[in-house]
Parts: sequence; C-alpha cells; structure tokens
Amino acid sequence: MKYRFRQSSMAAVLAVIGGAWAAEALAAQDFLFGRPSVTLGARIGYAIPRADSEIFDLTRRELTVEKEDFNAVALGADLGIRLSDRIDLALGLGYENSEIDSESREFIGTDDLPILQTTAFRRVPFTVGLKAYLTERGRRISDLAWIPGKFAPFVGGGVGFMWYEFEQEGEFVDYETLDIFYDYFSSRAGSSLAYVTAGFDYSLGLRWILTAEARYSWASADMGGPFIGFDDIDLNGLRAAFGFSVRL
Repeated sequence: MKYRFRQSSMAAVLAVIGGAWAAEALAAQDFLFGRPSVTLGARIGYAIPRADSEIFDLTRRELTVEKEDFNAVALGADLGIRLSDRIDLALGLGYENSEIDSESREFIGTDDLPILQTTAFRRVPFTVGLKAYLTERGRRISDLAWIPGKFAPFVGGGVGFMWYEFEQEGEFVDYETLDIFYDYFSSRAGSSLAYVTAGFDYSLGLRWILTAEARYSWASADMGGPFIGFDDIDLNGLRAAFGFSVRL
C-alpha cells in the first residue's frame, strides 16, 4: 500500500510540475486566446490611374496637363472576415483625389497673362472580394492558444462599385470666337469594377500587422453634364499601399 501510495503521490507531483512547466512555457510565448476572426485596417499609398480615354486626351492636348498629373495619394480602409485558415472575405473602401492647376497650351489672355483653370479627378471604390494566403498565418498550440506567424503573402480579387467625379473650373477659350470665358464643368457617376491584388502581412506582435499591397482595378463609366457625347471615362488603374491592421 505504501509503495502504491508513493507511486500515486510521485505521479501527482510530476503532473503538477509538468503542468506548471507547460503553463510557464506558454506564458513565455506570445499567443492569443483563440484564433482571430476579424481584422480591421487602414492604408495609405499611391494611385496611378491609366487616364486613357477621350476626356483625358482632350485635357492633355488643350491644357498644360500630363498623364502623371492624375496620380494621387490613395487612402483606404478594409475589413477582413476569416472564412478559413487561409481565406478571408475582404471588404474595402478607398478615396483618391488629384487636383491639377494648368493653363491653356495655345492661347494667352488679352492682358498677356496665362488662361488658368483647375482640373480635379476623384475615385471612390467600394469592394468585396476574397483574399487567399499562401502560407499559414499562425498555429494553434492548444484548444485556446494561437500564435501568429511572422510573414504571410497573399493574392486575391473581387468586384465592387466605383464612384467618380471629374471637374474643371476656370478660364476657357471658345474656339469659334476665340472669346475667353469663366465656367465650371463636372461629371459624376458610378460604375461596377473588378480588381486583383497581391501583397503580404508582417506581424508586429500579437495584435498589429503591417500590410503592403498592390492592386489593379478595371472600371469605366458614362460621362454626363457638359461632357455628354464623350466616350466612357477610363477609371482603370494601379494602387500601391501600405498600412496597419489589428486582429480582433
């Protein structure tokens, strides 16, 4: 009986020591209680519209505007909902705005001063898609504990809606009379879009992630107002961005 008692006592002591050692090992590591199900992020980057339709051609031809002048700072926010270990449902909202001061290429005013105007081009995309990770984003070490991985590349794609606004305000030349007049022209509308994306997540700790991404979108829309009769405006373009996300 004493021998059995000593055996069971020794087993209990070893179990306690083993449990304490395991708890200490877990405490020494960075882990979350359960796999995160949502990420929320914000981005800043650079947008390069293709700007390859009739309205852009006319603007570059008549005014001192170049294609790269339509490039703009791009802001974005996104929500990722985990569907599986490697797949997220990705919801996004962006904003891009370029404002270009210019003058007439061929004419000057009667006062020998430049004929000045401003052109603004804004794009606001709303997107929904899937993001597929090429490696595991973390690993489970118990029923409750989850450790994030350091580096996780991804690819993805989806669809959405893009709202745009194209504005021109200032002095213009009537090519029939050569009179100079002041006016404001605008066109705004929406269009469906499709996009593809690629990038990576880099974990900065338990909750925070640094994300870098390149995305190309395809979209075009009707022109309205004084631009009726123009070809559809080209809304295609590339966006490169980085930012931070938080695991929730």
